[in-house]
Amino acid sequence: MKVRSKLPSTLFSAILLASLLIGCAGTEKDNTPWVNLFDGKTLNGWNQKGGNAKYEVVDGTIVGTTVHNTPNSFMTTDKMYGDFILELDYKVDPSMNSGIQIRSNSLPSYRNGRVHGYQIEIDPSERAWSAGVYDEARRGWLNPLGDNPQAQKAFKQNDWNHYRIEAIGDTIKTWINDVPASYLIDDKTASGFIALQVHGIGKDKTEGTQIVWKNVKILTDNLETYSRKSPLTPITTKNKLTVGEEKDNWKLLWDGETTNGWRGARLDGFPETGWEIKDGVLTVLPSGGEESAAGGDIVTTDLYSDFELKVDFKLTEGANSGIKYYVNTDLNKGPGSSIGLEYQILDDARHPDAKLGNHDGSRTVASLYDLIQADPNKPINPIGDWNTAHIKSINNHVEHWLNGTKVLEYERKSDDYRKLVSESKYAKWPNFGEGDQGHILLQDHGDLVSYKNIKIKSINKSE
Repeated sequence: MKVRSKLPSTLFSAILLASLLIGCAGTEKDNTPWVNLFDGKTLNGWNQKGGNAKYEVVDGTIVGTTVHNTPNSFMTTDKMYGDFILELDYKVDPSMNSGIQIRSNSLPSYRNGRVHGYQIEIDPSERAWSAGVYDEARRGWLNPLGDNPQAQKAFKQNDWNHYRIEAIGDTIKTWINDVPASYLIDDKTASGFIALQVHGIGKDKTEGTQIVWKNVKILTDNLETYSRKSPLTPITTKNKLTVGEEKDNWKLLWDGETTNGWRGARLDGFPETGWEIKDGVLTVLPSGGEESAAGGDIVTTDLYSDFELKVDFKLTEGANSGIKYYVNTDLNKGPGSSIGLEYQILDDARHPDAKLGNHDGSRTVASLYDLIQADPNKPINPIGDWNTAHIKSINNHVEHWLNGTKVLEYERKSDDYRKLVSESKYAKWPNFGEGDQGHILLQDHGDLVSYKNIKIKSINKSE
């Protein structure tokens, strides 16, 4: 005869309660008020941009499939998002490269609508930079993971991976499978869509490889309550070179802290008044709107021949300034600004110079001052926001770019160029703008204008 032992009821109850508590601890409820970006059934609220990769809904997931002969494809949200916390899961074919776009845009003025902006990388290769931050179709890598082996090891091959992405103010933080991956401070773009990328593939790659996403959810309110701290040291891009710029031989023209490398256009040193350096920003202070009446123009101590120059600038209402190149400071010892070719910096809507000039529109922002008007459809950001000027001068071919869009080009020393000069305020200066080298200049026009991220790449004639 078998005897069954019985536990006392109090002991049984205690064991049952402990089991329940352990179970609850393992499945702690998430009370975050998430909003689903994907309803699990349709692609409502999303639209496709870029290439023609295939996107479809399968068993509560979004499946992206590669196809040949098409560029990068993006399934983008209809809504634009600024500050948010985003979480999602994905599983990717080991041969693929992909990413999650955030604060991204597609503008007709920018490379014919090419999607550009921050990308949270999906990288199943041996490099393993998944959850690093890449700037798609702009600056390249901003926060690679070469110095974060824990994050590199966190990626799970042939399995589901979980991302958490926080974009709050100028700060982007990411986690991969709860391991801190990126911590970036960058203020290039404040708002844009979110997108799921299917990368374009070459003829050597197999068509039909897939990436799958699910549980795509976002939080946009009370972010300070739900934001996580990251133990990582942040990467700051202000007045720093990106990984790609370093490899491409760019150099900082201003270090963000000192006056090193600069002097007054008519001084041996830097002006004692009229300019301010604060929080990584170089500002010409207001003094009534006159040319060089206060601190005066500042120029690089070095001379430059063929080059590319990038400068971020911020205007105040009604302000006027300029970026000059091939400047000869020995010209014009009298009143006014030093002489050189000028990329105009101007509030077109409020400064009267926008309606002046010997050539129609040639004194508007990004124009070649008094000579050639910039494209009227140029992409200019509102007053108080930062813009990026980009000047290329290689073998006398010069281009002005504004916020990633080419707005004019000309051939220095050509007959057409010389005709324009003969019809301008510069006609009195022999061989104006034709020097083989010169200084870079930031103009004091008596208005409050700020600069940062001043970078230059010298071009060898053999390139």
